[in-house]
Parts: sequence; C-alpha cells; structure tokens
Amino acid sequence: MEAIVKNNKKLIRSWAMFDWANSAYNLVITSTIFPVYYTAITTTKEHGDVVRFFGIEVVNTALSNFSLAFAYLLMSFSLPFISSYADAKGKKKEIMKFFTYVGAVACMCLFFFKLETLEIGIICFVLAAMGYIGGVLFNNSYLPLLATVDQQDKVSAQGFAYGYIGCVTLQILCFIVVLKPEWFGITDASLPARISFLMVGLWWLGFSMIPFKYLPKIDATENNTGKSFVQNVRDEFGHVIQKIKGIPEIKQFLPAFFFYAIGVQTLMIVASSFGEKILHLGAERLIATILLIQLVAILGAFLMSYLSTLFGNIKVLIVVVMIWIGICISAFYLSTPLQFYIIAALVGLVMGGIQSLSRSTYSKLIPTDIKDTTAFFSFYDVTEKVAIVIGLFSFGFIEQVTHNIRYSALVLSLFFVIGLLLLIRILVSNKS
Repeated sequence: MEAIVKNNKKLIRSWAMFDWANSAYNLVITSTIFPVYYTAITTTKEHGDVVRFFGIEVVNTALSNFSLAFAYLLMSFSLPFISSYADAKGKKKEIMKFFTYVGAVACMCLFFFKLETLEIGIICFVLAAMGYIGGVLFNNSYLPLLATVDQQDKVSAQGFAYGYIGCVTLQILCFIVVLKPEWFGITDASLPARISFLMVGLWWLGFSMIPFKYLPKIDATENNTGKSFVQNVRDEFGHVIQKIKGIPEIKQFLPAFFFYAIGVQTLMIVASSFGEKILHLGAERLIATILLIQLVAILGAFLMSYLSTLFGNIKVLIVVVMIWIGICISAFYLSTPLQFYIIAALVGLVMGGIQSLSRSTYSKLIPTDIKDTTAFFSFYDVTEKVAIVIGLFSFGFIEQVTHNIRYSALVLSLFFVIGLLLLIRILVSNKS
C-alpha cells in the first residue's frame, strides 16, 4: 500500500473532490431537473400520469421509484462481493473508476431521453444510479484510511460540504440553461433539460480525475496467488463477517441506521415529485427550492459535526431523527408554497447533518488496524441501499394503490420512529 499520512489536508481535499464530482448526479438527476422533466414528458392529456413501460401500464412517478429501487436492490446484492474482491485483490481504486465511468456515461446518454424513448431512458437512469452507488461505496471506504478517529466527523462533513457546493455550482449553470434557453438560441422545449443531463455526466467524469490521480492504491489484504475469483470473494467476505460479529457497536448501529435511512433517502429522492404533484410549483420554484436545501445542508453538515463533539454522535442523531419525524407528519398536511419552503429549509438543515454524521459514526466503529475497509463499508452501504429499496417501493406502492402521494410521505414517519427507538436503545446500552 502507498504510504498514507493521515489527516493530510491535500489528500483529504482530493478525496472530498469525489463528492464534488458525483453529487451533481444526486442533485440534478435524482432531485431536481430530471424528476421535473420526467414528470412533465410522461404526463399527457390522453393518459394522465399513466405510462406504458414495455407494455405495462404504471403511474409515471411509481415507475421512476420502482426503477431506482431495482438499481439499489441489484447493487445491494452485489456490493458485498464486489467490495470483498476489491479488498482481496487490491483493486479498490480501479473498481471505483469503473463505476464512475458507467454512471457518468449513462448520464450523458440521458441527453436522448424523450417519451418515445422511455424504455431506453429508464435503463440509462438505472445505470447512472448503479454507477453512483458503486462509486460512493469505494469513496466512503477511504475515510478511515485518510483520517484519525478524532477527525473523521470533521472530514466526513468536509466531504459532504464539497459535494453540496459542487452540485449547487453545476445546478446554477443548468438552471441558467433551463430558465434562459433563448440566451443560447434554444427553441426545443426539451433540450435545456437534456443538456443538463449531459453536463452532469461531463462534470462527474471530469472532476473525478482529481481523486483518481491522488488517492493511493491500496494493497491486497492477503496473498491471493493461485486463488480463483470465487475463493478470493469467499475468503474476504467470511473474514469481514467474522470481524463484524465481534463488534457489538456495529451490530447495534446498523439496524438503527437502516430504519431512519429508509425515510431520509426516500424523502430526498421524491421531494421534487412530491412538491410538483401536490402544489404544482413548476420547474423554476422547485429547482430554486432544492438549491436552497443544498446550501442549508452545508451548514447542517458542519453544525452536526460540531454538536457531536459536545454531546456525542448518538445523541445528535436522536434529535435529528425526531426532526425528520416532524417533517414527514407536516408533509401530510402540506397545502401552501410557504409551508413547502419552510419544510424544505428544515430538510436541508438535517439532511447534510444526518448523512455526514452517519458516515463518520460508522467509520469510527471500524477498528483502526483494519485494511479491508471497502468490505466493511459495503455493509454500511448495503444497509443504506436496501433501505432505499424498501423506502422507494413503499412510497411507490402506496401511491399506486391510493393515488395520493400524501399517504406515502406519512408512512415514512413510521420508519423514522423505529430508527429513533433503536438509537435510544444504543444510548441506554452504552450507559449501562
């Protein structure tokens, strides 16, 4: 393994640039322009919000939620084995590159997404999500290698802050193209959004070259000479499982994280569609609102990092989850744009904090002498991805059955309540 000096500012900045690069996907494709564009082109006078996907009739937003759920489910099954292989063979950086290239190119291909190419567009949408998921796992796994335990909350927050600043920067550029197409001589109404998708792919790919240049190559965790792919994966996977079984703190934290992640990740993904369906805010106000959320999230990430030094990670997470419960219940009664903006500001404040603090909390639980951090973090990422699958499926299923997206938001509060109770259990057990 290349010599790593922990808490090296240049190396940490390079690592944080991966968040800068790929967060553009999470904002533009998952949260803002793509959901608005997708809802607009798939809602017609003849069929309303119902589309035909490979001959099957389905509600448009339910289809996008099911598609994302499929991507996350597939990655959830494969990531533990991919990460085990990466650690065993010392290919962390190479596989991180692979997922990034797949995701970025898929985003570029969304430039061709129109209603008549719905099936191909959804496939690219799924591939982009898979690329993002895989890249995030490998990037997360570098955190305990780059920072000492006492600095991991701060470094994790720095990564998320870079991500929020980067995605807002690109979002503003996309915003200009979408709102002022005449400045660029654009007359096709669908072209500004599709140009944004292309810009995301180029941004993602281009800025990822910085961490790819500076992040160290990690050596294989064991001598793999003569071992097959299956043997490498089996041995590494079994090795990590045995280690996790001996760390009760991880076994306590992951179930709590699982339940509150169902709510957090699902709300982040469906926020734009929710606002458009309930209040018909339009693209301009929705995108501006999401931009506000990202800016507030920067403050939230550093605020939660600071509070964790005063009160401890678990206590801060408990308070944040309680705020999320209030957000879900408030969303059920949402009726005016002002109420939406207030909820959006709250979402921004707790969104950055809970993501950053969850990542660093888990990182702190990994023993400092561990080299196979990718496999360790795969359990964290798989927990989150399975949570997203359940969240998106629940959200889409309830809307499909009730045709009322408000009930979908209300049900998410139940997952937060379970997560809250499990966090309280961790707090109580640590005191006893």
